[in-house]
Amino acid sequence: MKLEKSEILKALETITVAGEGKNMVESGAVKNVITFGDEVVVDLVLSTPALHIRKRAEVDVMKVIHEKVYEKAKVKVNIKVEAPTAPPQKNEIKGKSIPGITNIIAVASGKGGVGKSTVTSNLAVTLAKMGFKVGLLDADIYGPSAPIMFDVEKERPLSVKVGDKSKMKPIENYGVKILSIGFFTQPNQAVVWRGPMAAKALNQMIFDAAWGELDFMLIDLPPGTGDIHLSIMQSLPITGAVVVSTPQNVALADARKGVAMFQQDSINVPVLGIIENMAYFTPDELPNNKYYIFGKEGAKNLAEDIDVPFLGEIPLIQSIREAGDVGRPAALQTATPIEKAFEELTKNVVQEVVNRNEALPPTEAIKITTMAGCAAVKK
Repeated sequence: MKLEKSEILKALETITVAGEGKNMVESGAVKNVITFGDEVVVDLVLSTPALHIRKRAEVDVMKVIHEKVYEKAKVKVNIKVEAPTAPPQKNEIKGKSIPGITNIIAVASGKGGVGKSTVTSNLAVTLAKMGFKVGLLDADIYGPSAPIMFDVEKERPLSVKVGDKSKMKPIENYGVKILSIGFFTQPNQAVVWRGPMAAKALNQMIFDAAWGELDFMLIDLPPGTGDIHLSIMQSLPITGAVVVSTPQNVALADARKGVAMFQQDSINVPVLGIIENMAYFTPDELPNNKYYIFGKEGAKNLAEDIDVPFLGEIPLIQSIREAGDVGRPAALQTATPIEKAFEELTKNVVQEVVNRNEALPPTEAIKITTMAGCAAVKK
């Protein structure tokens, strides 16, 4: 039997992708249909990487073709995930945007030592593994760690021509483009700068760099709530922020302040959610045991308490630390619980970006010109 493309499309018009109001054809999810006798290939493009949504779409396509067109049809469904895009800008965004960069995610922590940079690096490589174009800006001026975690300590950004301007070319490894102050200092050199000098260096790495096309730029912020945070948010319209914490009460208290900073009326950056790092310890010799060294579900409870999404938990595993130290993020390991944990976490982050872009207008870069405004942020 020879299948007709028109019959296939008509059948696909009767089903929808989860979370979308329009049918699969009308929404643009169906990109192509090819028929060869009793064989049919359907190419779909979805906006979310969630496995259950992809699986449901595949099953729905096969089922409707078998029921409405030909029950013995040989159906193949190819699914591609595209990065979420921000909605059309209704108002002019204050501050500068970076051409070609779709989503800018700030990764913050109220307290140092909670594994924020480790989480950021693993988020970045997992996004790259999922097919997204990813950049990482190491904005921790006083304690840069991205060069070590990506095994590019000895690399130095080159100058490239973009149009009639010379720009820095980010260092790239594991599919992630990286810029860090660590590329411009010696390993034993301390960066002793006041706020304006640090802000100038950041602006150069942001706007004088040839980032190219990126689906996601992750900004690894320093701990706390200070000058660097304000400089970043004054320079860029941040799509959303992610806050990293351990379950420990001391860390949770500072994480709460970190969330409050982004939610200040004068800042108003959407908080995509909270990540719990070092959630529990599992020794290699007892892989089924969990020891809650820093407390149990503290960050999850905080997320519920302040009504922000809980994005997931990452266990305290020795190999995560070792992988960062040798410059190969642990999420690159295949078929491991670590890879699975970071994949689940990353999918949740992407889903929250999709939700944020569908529900909210683009974020405006903040404009704080008074000491009172600065004081309000630091409370």
